[in-house]
Amino acid sequence: MAAVAFGQAAATQETYRVPAGVQVSPVAPSVHSAPEPIVCLQAPHARAPMARSAYALAAGGAALHLLFSGRYGFFRDELYYLACGQRLAWGYVDHAPLVAFLARLQQVVLGNSLYAARVLPTLAHAALILLTAWIARELGGGRFAQGLAALLALIAPIYLTFGSFLSMNAFEPLFWMGCTAIFLRIRNGGSGRMWLLFGLVAGLGILNKHSMLMFGSGIAAGLLLTSARREFAKPWTWAGAGLAFAIFAPNLVWEFRHGFPTIALLRAAVEFKYTSIPAWQFVAQQALLAHPLTVPVWIAGLWFLFRARKGRYAALGWSYVIVLAEMIALHGKIYYQAPAYPMLFAAGAVLLESQRIFQNGVWAKAAVTAPLVIGGAIAAPLAMPILPVETAALYCRFWDVQSVRVENVPQGELPQLFGDMFGWPEQVEALARVYGSLRPSQRGKAAILAYNYGEAAAVDVLGGKYALPKAVSGHNQYALWGPGEFTGETVVAIGFTEEKLRALFEEVTPAGQVFAAHAIPEETGVRIFVCRRARKPLRELWPQLSWLG
Repeated sequence: MAAVAFGQAAATQETYRVPAGVQVSPVAPSVHSAPEPIVCLQAPHARAPMARSAYALAAGGAALHLLFSGRYGFFRDELYYLACGQRLAWGYVDHAPLVAFLARLQQVVLGNSLYAARVLPTLAHAALILLTAWIARELGGGRFAQGLAALLALIAPIYLTFGSFLSMNAFEPLFWMGCTAIFLRIRNGGSGRMWLLFGLVAGLGILNKHSMLMFGSGIAAGLLLTSARREFAKPWTWAGAGLAFAIFAPNLVWEFRHGFPTIALLRAAVEFKYTSIPAWQFVAQQALLAHPLTVPVWIAGLWFLFRARKGRYAALGWSYVIVLAEMIALHGKIYYQAPAYPMLFAAGAVLLESQRIFQNGVWAKAAVTAPLVIGGAIAAPLAMPILPVETAALYCRFWDVQSVRVENVPQGELPQLFGDMFGWPEQVEALARVYGSLRPSQRGKAAILAYNYGEAAAVDVLGGKYALPKAVSGHNQYALWGPGEFTGETVVAIGFTEEKLRALFEEVTPAGQVFAAHAIPEETGVRIFVCRRARKPLRELWPQLSWLG
């Protein structure tokens, strides 16, 4: 039976089983006492100390990333964010601005190497592990619950992936769960002024990724659907919302000034790029992201959030359900729901700890944690670059990882996650050879035109040692940046078909082809052309070169 006696509290006290690690004064026995030890605690002050195991797991997670994350190469989107960091702005066509700022910060402080690019994601995953344990603590969890919650945040494949390369996704769970932790503190008796802190974290979260708006809508709806709706009567709640909006405002202005390109891109991606799956499959694949063995824990955690302490935390349960419904309705990628799971891990761990068998049952705790550790070890090579690439290809094929797809792109021997880490140095080196073969009089005015943002960003990030100019492209943010001062008199193009280029240039000469082992099919065998005499100035041709997706 559940040892936490939900809804049995007085106005300022509630009835609990003592979680491991909490020291309390003994209570005089009663002839009517239950046979299990029950104590009365001031709920806001009954939190156990942070478990040492949580710190150890966070350090272990960081060590794992530092050891293996640099094993393959730059991920496509990682190169793109680094390129955007070289052109800071309040907005970008396909992502919010914070990741570009962080990329720029990393470049200035740590340099432009692969390992430098992985430092911030590594720290983000370690912080998420600690934050998950902290949420368990705020929910009343002792040492076992905190350690279990931290373990789940460590082994979940999606967080191992997020922590292995620079992207918005590496930081998104921190913002969602930062708001969750603040909400819990408020609901557990913290000052209403903490809604300002909530607004600060939420605002920065929106600048990191616009899906923070969906989580915020889930929290707001959850408040309205529960007794927590009284929070809307407090001025600090609205002050926090105002602060979040003020932080988001510069990005919103940028979107308005540019015709809300992010919305247009999302529509195009949903229609042409994202894999469309039925709702039941979207829900089922959540188990793969969080690890199938964790499913009973986070389902129990969802139940806990709805039922614990007369529904005090039910708004969080509703936020998960509402955001899930939004993601399904908008045809989001399956991992868009991933930032919500740490709070379910924490809640499930607290509920599990409260069961009689785990109070002093060392073997029971081992029976739960051992399969999770083993399962995490099995899943880790599918989530981050741990194995040698040839072995990884066989391992992924054995587990049929390629069948779980989020985008409609052909896959090779590796799933897209790993395949997009190969081929970029080979492309840049080949472009440098062709560019260097131009006459000096042509070279100074020649543009490097890339078909997609990955090819263009590879030039911008990796081309410095070859003295290559910044690339131009018609794809996503590069389309907005335009062709610059390049006229189209001489262009070195990569990734295009010859037919497409002949429609744009009077002279098109094949100059090479790039074959890269392990790269995804669309990035191996790409051809390079030297094009001369654009049929119109490049800026006039730009609408024909621009595309979203």
